[in-house]
This record gives sequence, C-alpha cells and structure tokens, in this order.
Amino acid sequence: MFLVDSHCHLDGLDYQALHRDVADVAAKARARDVKLMLAVCTTLPGFHAMTAMIGRRDDVLFSCGIHPLNLDEPYDFAELRRLAAGEGVVALGETGLDYYYQQDNKAQQQAVFREHIRVGRALNKPVIVHTRSAREDTLAILREEQASDCGGVLHCFTEDQATAKALLDMGFYISFSGIVTFRNAEALREAARYVPLDLLLVETDSPYLAPVPYRGKENQPAYVRDVAEFMAALKGVSLTQLAAATTDNFSRLFHVEMQRYLDAN
Repeated sequence: MFLVDSHCHLDGLDYQALHRDVADVAAKARARDVKLMLAVCTTLPGFHAMTAMIGRRDDVLFSCGIHPLNLDEPYDFAELRRLAAGEGVVALGETGLDYYYQQDNKAQQQAVFREHIRVGRALNKPVIVHTRSAREDTLAILREEQASDCGGVLHCFTEDQATAKALLDMGFYISFSGIVTFRNAEALREAARYVPLDLLLVETDSPYLAPVPYRGKENQPAYVRDVAEFMAALKGVSLTQLAAATTDNFSRLFHVEMQRYLDAN
C-alpha cells in the first residue's frame, strides 16, 4: 500500500524531543505505508530554510508560496516564480485568504493570492489554497483568475457541502485532515461523504491538527494513515482502495510520475 501525505510542514516538527531528523520522520511514516510527502512552505525565506534542511529525498516533494498570514515577511513575485519553477517544486502555496485572524489587509491578501494563481497558470503548476472566514472571496478569485487552468486543492477542508460543490465544479481537489476525525465535526463529515473518491486527498497539515487518537499531540506524516483509515470507513471503501485513489489523485493533480516513487519504495 502507498499513502501520500499531501500537505505537511516538515520544518515545523519537533526535532529536539520527538524526532532525530527528517529521515527519522520519514522512517516512521514509511512504517505505516506513508511513502511520499509534500512539504509546504509559508514564506519565501522559509522555503530556502526548509529545502536546505530536508535536502534531496526520494520521499519528499515541495510547494512554494506565501501564507496569507505571513505577508509581513519579505516576498517578491519574481522570486516566487523563480523558486516555484525549480525542480522538485510541484505546486504554488500555500496561498489564499484568512479573514479569521487578519482583516485589516484584505486587499493585500487578495492581490497576493491572485499572483500565486497567475504564476501557477504560467508554470502549469496547481495552487494549494488556504481559506478561513473568506469563502466567497476565495471562490470568486479562483473563478476570476481562471484557476481551473492550472488546477489546485483546497487543503485542510473545513467548509460545507455547497463550497465543496463549487470547488468540484471548477475541477478542484479537496483534501481532508485530522479535523474530520474530531467528535464535533459531523458537518464536515457530511461534506467528506459528498466529495467523490477521484477528487479526494488526505493530509496531516503536521505539526498541526493531529487526528484522533493523537489529538492534542504534535501531528506527523505517519498519522495520515489514521486520516485515511477514517476516510475509508466514511466513504464505505477499503483502506487499500482509499490509498490507491488518493495516491492516483495526487499524481494527477501535481503532475507527478508515481512510478519513480513506487520503485524507490
């Protein structure tokens, strides 16, 4: 079986107390059939630090972008495009809108989000979208910037079924994290049941949002297995089917030739 953690922040894990290094994290993941990880950055300086820390690995791919809550960090759209064009970088992001924590710079958030989509379209690389308390503006910008041309995923989905339908109508993928396992997340589970298997991804968003039974602890890529197991039961399919579908979806969305990774694992 081959599982993919489609969204994690490997540079945010606890390498002092919990893990020796990235190789240790990867070994723990591989022991649970999680054999490929997409490491996502949230600032351009952070991208340099993250890629330097991880190095070249057969089990890690990268995404490059500026999180909407990190717009006070240095960023330059020419550098974003240059970095995003690099080998091993398969997506733009994470990008998007967050009005829950920050409302005084909506125009700036929107402008930066639009630029990520434009770079994604130019490079034919999908966008990884974050949205919180900004559903309508997020959907409007995706439509206006013709994000369906490059495709993308709404990561760590916490919206409703209507939002899922709007995204699916644009050809977007939807990714579920450990939140779907939380006791108070029945509305989210209804949306998860609605999303078709061929447009579904699973993720940890580690070190955040550890699934049950690890809730409250640091998350890690190995725990995407728990998300996958929960989603398989929710969708009424076997774990093997869920793993095969989400891995194929990852390959299709991010233009990743999986045979190389299958051979490496």
